[in-house]
Amino acid sequence: MPLPLFLAMLAIVIAAAAATFALAFWAQVPLVALGLAGLAGSLMLGLRQWR
Repeated sequence: MPLPLFLAMLAIVIAAAAATFALAFWAQVPLVALGLAGLAGSLMLGLRQWR
């Protein structure tokens, strides 16, 4: 993978995470709920690999 593409993808992922946190803070979502949602998503993706 070329370096400029890798850096662009990294910047997009960081920007998406920042937008997610900004929207969560704006909507006054508790950080615990956001963490549990991330944990649940990670668990679903992890269980999908075991098929």
